[in-house]
Amino acid sequence: MKTKAKNAFKFFLALSYFLMFSFCSRSQSFVLKSVSFKHYIDSFNMNDEELYKAFIPNDRSWDFLSKNIPLFECPDAAIERTYYFRWWVYRKHIKKTQEGFVITEFLPDVPWSGKYNAISCAAGFHFSEGRWLHETTYLDEYAKYWFGGGGEPRRYSFWAADAIYNFCAVSNDFTLAKKLLPSLVKNHVDWEKEKLDSTGLFWQIDGEDGMEVSICGERADGAGYRATINSYMFGDAKAIAHIARLSGDTSLAYEYEQKAALIKQNLQSKLWDGNADFFKVLPKILYTNFCSARELHGYTPWYFNLPDERYSIAWKFVMDSTYFFAPYGLTTAERDHAKFAVSYQGHECQWDGPSWPYATSITLTALANLLNHYSQNYISKEDYYKLFTVYTNSQQLKRGDGKTVPWIDENLNPFTGDWISRTRLKIWENGTWSGEKGGIERGKDYNHSSYCDLIISGLIGIQPQEGNKLEINPLITEKQWDYFCLDNILYHGKTITILYDKTGRKYKKGKGLFVFVNGEQKAFATIIRKLEISL
Repeated sequence: MKTKAKNAFKFFLALSYFLMFSFCSRSQSFVLKSVSFKHYIDSFNMNDEELYKAFIPNDRSWDFLSKNIPLFECPDAAIERTYYFRWWVYRKHIKKTQEGFVITEFLPDVPWSGKYNAISCAAGFHFSEGRWLHETTYLDEYAKYWFGGGGEPRRYSFWAADAIYNFCAVSNDFTLAKKLLPSLVKNHVDWEKEKLDSTGLFWQIDGEDGMEVSICGERADGAGYRATINSYMFGDAKAIAHIARLSGDTSLAYEYEQKAALIKQNLQSKLWDGNADFFKVLPKILYTNFCSARELHGYTPWYFNLPDERYSIAWKFVMDSTYFFAPYGLTTAERDHAKFAVSYQGHECQWDGPSWPYATSITLTALANLLNHYSQNYISKEDYYKLFTVYTNSQQLKRGDGKTVPWIDENLNPFTGDWISRTRLKIWENGTWSGEKGGIERGKDYNHSSYCDLIISGLIGIQPQEGNKLEINPLITEKQWDYFCLDNILYHGKTITILYDKTGRKYKKGKGLFVFVNGEQKAFATIIRKLEISL
């Protein structure tokens, strides 16, 4: 008995040393400490009126976020604060149902939503943001909801296959995508039956594109051949082809590669206005005449790396205040058009001028792709950063008590920063909120855009992909930041840390750009540049 007790004690002692060593090693592999950012969450909770208590309520938000999100630090206080704010907001929209988790767009129930208050319009952003959470269950079940759980994936335009494929690329586990492949194919075929005609183009109503009351949607009840829906179908066809190849179905892969090629050909040949140097809407009933307005969604094709290089000339307009640039966000239509408007009359959600975080998210992702994958001289990394800071600084609200707090809502006045729909809806019916319009505080904490992914895959530049590769191509430059760190990124089952330290004094790892995998240095550069790492 003594021998057994002694052996047990030795085993316990050895195990204790092993666990202690493992914990210490693990602790040293992380540069940032989550507790350093808790004050953001405390502040958001303190300033929040929690009208709609979520599955993960405010009093549990820090515990959830500290375990699930990549940590981020940079010298721009507004960007750093907004990064944590947007994760805090996203967490509110994780909804547990009797059939699994969904991600919502609005916190209150709205009459135009589907089952469990889910809406497909911004679901692509729900996947691009949520793919960086350590816990994958939420998006696993959300994907299944759209294809078997009562979801309506074609109620609004939605790049479902592309979103699910890119979600799986972060973990490099494509089991979910392969399982859903038949449903993704059926969804694409159903889109073809419903919205593809003899022109070879998909058409969509502007409101069902999530872009109601647009300049180019005023004729034929908004129906038009749009760069949006055609780009989404291109992205989905490419994703289906990738998933088919991973599943060993080369015939299906080839079929969808051909579909993608045809969509690209038709989009470029039929929706490009050579006189305006821009992708435009062709109204469905007036097929031969382009809409006269350039609209911001003309940049959507680059979200999927669709256009050939010569079309990059379209980007000469985005930084020009005659066209899209404004102090509180990119306008949804060119500013010098006769029908450009920022109105406080009629429908509360108009796309004929106001700035929309949804459209800005599409454009910034598209621009990141342009800067990463194209050779052009129309727009720069410095421009990307400027647009991103404008987007960041617009996400705030001055309350009645004079305090300014982080805020995300629906549409913005691009000249004043006022949240237009909020200003209108809070006095819509008898001086207060309308139940038919979604109830009290409808647009508060609106989950209809991306932000965290724009930092992770854009500014810091992680490019998720199949296989054992990690590619990083930051869009930030040494002129803008002296340091940054993105830590605790779960990628392909490994923990990634990316940091830049101009002087070497901030993180005490040395001067330059570093990449660590599970705490081990895997790449280094003296300047901020593209790095490719084998995992």
